[in-house]
Amino acid sequence: MLSKIKSIALNGLNGSCIEIQTDISNGIPEFEIVGLPDTSLKEAKKRIKAAINNSKIEFPNKKILINLAPANIRKEGSCFDLAIAIGILIAMGKIPKINIEKLETTIFIGELSLDGKINRTNGILPICIKAKEIGIKTVILPRENAREASIISELDIKPATNIEEVIKYLNQEKEIPKFINNQYIFNEKYNMDFSEVKGQENVKRALEIVAAGGHNCIMIGAPGSGKTMLAKRLVTILPQLTINEAMEITKIYSISGELNEDGLIKNRPFRMPHHAIPISTMIGGGKNPKPGEISLAHLGVLFLDELTEFNRNTLEALREPIENKEIFINRLSGNYRFPCNFMFVSSMNPCPCGYYGDEERECKCSPQEIKRYLNKISGPLLDRIDIHIEVKRLKVENINNKTNIETSKQIRERVNRARKIQQERYQKYGINSNSELTTRIIEKFCKLDKKSNDLLQTAFKKMKLTVRAYEKILKVSRTIADLELKENIEFKHIAEAIQYRNLDKYIK
Repeated sequence: MLSKIKSIALNGLNGSCIEIQTDISNGIPEFEIVGLPDTSLKEAKKRIKAAINNSKIEFPNKKILINLAPANIRKEGSCFDLAIAIGILIAMGKIPKINIEKLETTIFIGELSLDGKINRTNGILPICIKAKEIGIKTVILPRENAREASIISELDIKPATNIEEVIKYLNQEKEIPKFINNQYIFNEKYNMDFSEVKGQENVKRALEIVAAGGHNCIMIGAPGSGKTMLAKRLVTILPQLTINEAMEITKIYSISGELNEDGLIKNRPFRMPHHAIPISTMIGGGKNPKPGEISLAHLGVLFLDELTEFNRNTLEALREPIENKEIFINRLSGNYRFPCNFMFVSSMNPCPCGYYGDEERECKCSPQEIKRYLNKISGPLLDRIDIHIEVKRLKVENINNKTNIETSKQIRERVNRARKIQQERYQKYGINSNSELTTRIIEKFCKLDKKSNDLLQTAFKKMKLTVRAYEKILKVSRTIADLELKENIEFKHIAEAIQYRNLDKYIK
C-alpha cells in the first residue's frame, strides 16, 4: 500500500515542500530511505522502528521503501522522523479513519525517541513560514516547539507529545487543541544603564549617533577607560524591535538551536565573541552550514573587544558582510544565504602597552611596535567603520561627580524619534536607517550648502579620505541632523561628523 505525507526541508533559512512517499510490499524484509537523505536521516530507520514497536504497534516485517520527493533537494536533520512514521502507519492501515482531504493541508515535523516521544527540533519558525506560503493549514509538531510556531497565527498549531497522541488525532478519536500564544511583550528593561557610566559625555554622544543611524563604530583608548562598559550599554538605547524584526532574528536562532523557551527573540541581540574565534564560527559554515556570529547579531550589535587580538583573516572576512548585510556560503549540497545586518562595534588599545597618547601615563612602546600593533587593522576594514571614538581615562573629579546623568531611557527616546524620521523618509526605498544609504539616495537626501561643502572638501584633501569615508561622513551628518530634528544638513553637523574620523593620529 502507498501513502503520501507532507513535510518541509530547510536549506539555510529557506524551506522546500517535501512529499514523503511510503510503499509497503511483500518480499525480503527491508527498510530503505531514498531521495538524497543525509546521515542523520538514514539513522532515522532505527529510531522509527523502535518508536513504533514501543507504541504497542508491531512494525511490519515487509519491504518498506521511503521516497523523499523531489529527489534533487538534499534532506538534512531528524525533523522527518514523525512524518515518515505516520506514512508507514497509514500504509499499514493503522490509521483507517484518517481524513485524506485534510491530510493534503497538514505537515508533520519532529524527531522521535525510541519510546515514541516526539522531541524538540530546530528550525521550526522558518518551516512554519514556508508552510504558510504553500497553503498548509495544520502543523503537527513537538510540544516544546509550540510557542515558537505559534508566532504564525494563520496556522493551526497542534503540539503533540508522542506518536500515540498523533494516531488518535488522525483517527478522530482525540482532539489536539490549537496552541495560542499572544504574550509577545518586548523587553525594554535591562540590568545595566548608561546612567551608571560617570563622565565620558563625548563618547555617550557618539554612541547615541551610532544607535540613531545604525552606524558602525570603533572605540580606541587606554585600558580601564570604559570602552567595554560603554559598548555593552549600547543595546539599551537601540530602538525597540518590531514584530517583523523579531521574527527575522528568531528564524536565525531557531535553525542555530539557540532559541530559548519563550519562542520569540524579544530584544536586540548583543554578540561578543572571544578573539580566538575561528573564521567559520564568525561568518558561518560547517558541513551543514549554520549561521555564524555575524548572523546571530542580525539587527543587533556585534562587539569585538580588543580588536587587534583577533586573527587578521577573521577580520578581513567581515569586510563584505559589513558592506552587503548578508553572507553567502557555497557547499556541494547547495548555496546558503544568511542575513547579517548588524552594527559593527569594536574597541582597541592604541598600542601594546595601552598608553600611547595618554595624558597621565607614559607609553613604553617604540614607534615600530606601535605601527606593527596598529597595522593589524587593515585600512579597508577601518574604512568601513563610520565613527571613530577616542575614549580617555576618567579623572577622579569625574568619578565623584554627583550631578544628574541621563538614563538609557532618556537617550532611547531621542534615538527612537530619529529612527522614526528615517523610516518615514526611506519608506519607498526599502531601507530603515541612514547607515544603509546608497550613493543615489545620498545625493537626494544629503545635500549641502556651499559652506558645509567647502568644509567637507577640505577635510577630504587634508585627511586623504576615500570615497567610502566621504560618504560615511555624509551619512553620520544626516543622522546628527535627524537627532536635532533638522530637515537639512548644516555646517555644524558636518563639522561634528568629521571629528568622528580622528584615528589618523594613531594609525598612520
